[in-house]
Amino acid sequence: MSGTGKERGGAGKQRGGAGRVAARLQVALNGARGAGEGASVPMSPRALAESALGAVAAGAREVLVHPRTPCGRESLSPRVVGPTLEALRGAGVSVPLSVPVSVAAEPDPAGRPARVRSWAVLPERAVVRWAEPGARALASALLERGVAVDAVVPLGGPRQVPGGAGAGAADWADAGGWAGAAAWADVGAWAAGYAGRVRLVGELVEADPALVEGLRGPRGVSWLLFGRDGAAWPALRLAARCGAGARIGVGDVLLLPDGRPARSNAELVAAAGREWARAATATAASR
Repeated sequence: MSGTGKERGGAGKQRGGAGRVAARLQVALNGARGAGEGASVPMSPRALAESALGAVAAGAREVLVHPRTPCGRESLSPRVVGPTLEALRGAGVSVPLSVPVSVAAEPDPAGRPARVRSWAVLPERAVVRWAEPGARALASALLERGVAVDAVVPLGGPRQVPGGAGAGAADWADAGGWAGAAAWADVGAWAAGYAGRVRLVGELVEADPALVEGLRGPRGVSWLLFGRDGAAWPALRLAARCGAGARIGVGDVLLLPDGRPARSNAELVAAAGREWARAATATAASR
């Protein structure tokens, strides 16, 4: 893997800034992005493995990967998920691996738990979007297989109500000063019954300053925050201020905090360490 040494070496020079976030940082290797979105997006199993190794060297302690068929379609088939996980592990990626189990990969709500039950190679974690139909049954199927669950709740942005654009989803009506508060509390209470096997994940829909003051994690439940594109870096800074885990990677954002295009996941992870340290220091100084 000729690209790995270059990526890891460049990240290693900056790793000191990642110290505080390292134990809580997940890298989103590819997300829903395609090859047309830039050279920083890894596509092949080899490229994913190289990118994962570079990101781990830069400070990431979990890897989120979207398994894809050779034609680029997301899939939950064991013939796609298994080889993807084996490629990463075979390359020496030793941190926990996570995959999303979503409508994008399997539109049929009943088909998603069936796919999970067919996996021969298991990830350590799986992402379940709580607004998607059948989320709780899907989470149960994963837990039965011994796979930990990341339950994603959207925070901020337009409110969804039953019968509206998100018909069939939970009521995300404002119940605590910001959109998503009711679902956050509800899913957090459910997660508390699973002894650390369920993590609550907040997706910051927009860079909403009100969340800085209002957001708290449920007692006894680990939690993580992330955002996409313009909300990605504000979400990471908010995680540093709140003491939550964080996520970054080309699956979420293609630009560094200063607006320059990121060359790799390793570069984003290294930048995340620096941003985390600054945000955490500023928070401590204000107390």
